[in-house]
Amino acid sequence: MLDLIDFKGWLLVIIQTWMFVFLAPLLVGWLTWLKCHLQNRRAPSLLQPYRNLWRLFHKDVLLPKHASLIFRMNPYIVAGVMLIAASIIPLFVVRMPSSATADVIVLVGFFALAKFFQSLAAMDIGTAFGGMGASREMTVSALAEPAMLMSVFTLAMVAHSTNLSTVVETLIQHGLVLRPSLLFAFAGLVLVAIAETGRIPVDNPSTHLELTMIHEAMVLEYSGRMLALIEWSSMTKLMIYGVLICNVFFPWGIALHHDFYSMFIGFIAIASKLMLLGVFLVVAETVLAKMRLFRVPIFLSLAFTLSLLGLLSYIILEVGS
Repeated sequence: MLDLIDFKGWLLVIIQTWMFVFLAPLLVGWLTWLKCHLQNRRAPSLLQPYRNLWRLFHKDVLLPKHASLIFRMNPYIVAGVMLIAASIIPLFVVRMPSSATADVIVLVGFFALAKFFQSLAAMDIGTAFGGMGASREMTVSALAEPAMLMSVFTLAMVAHSTNLSTVVETLIQHGLVLRPSLLFAFAGLVLVAIAETGRIPVDNPSTHLELTMIHEAMVLEYSGRMLALIEWSSMTKLMIYGVLICNVFFPWGIALHHDFYSMFIGFIAIASKLMLLGVFLVVAETVLAKMRLFRVPIFLSLAFTLSLLGLLSYIILEVGS
């Protein structure tokens, strides 16, 4: 009986992980569809990202002359890291076998590992664009990671744990309570997510202008299936941040039990929350313009300040009282 329960739990981990991966392009398609309608442009199909990935997977891979093993292995390393990161995030159900390793600090480490290899591969070719993009990516990362960790510490103090499943269950048990600490941590994490996923106003995912691009400058030398893996990994990262924001700060609807009805309600809940989050993101991107690169540190300093205020407000209002 115990083996059957373990098998069911690990089967849910596999299903949830692959749903992360295969639904990530659909989330990008939803954002593109919304943005086109808000800007009075003809919108592509919601399945257009799948078609783009299919086309890239069927193209030949062209490697630069001086590409080393790091450049060749980087797409597979980044894709593998994002796959592992997706396996520890509760999507529509908690209390899974992978919950023991679902630590937010481990998740930050996974993101840092992927960015390290991607920046290393960008500098490996020796092009001006690659070095410029890697330098900008490391600058953004060095400012974004402390802000994210500060937001994580606020959640850890509220739930007395850095485990994602424990945090989600604790917030569900507390119910709908207005906490300034969580409000500040939420605002800080949203700003970090915008910077880390390369969205406006920090970066424009659809631009190829060398003076402004960050992520695109690092992947200009990739083609074929390698470029498809990198683009798919970026979509998965966006999905991870979206699910993290929705399930941690708005955990209502997520399944606490492994019966079919609870998990179906959990899936409908996370799908609705992601669609609503996409609406807010697209409206913000339509209203705001991309900021200058030298203003990004101010943007991320604001994220760190908000996260720090969340931590201090918890200490003053809840621990101190």
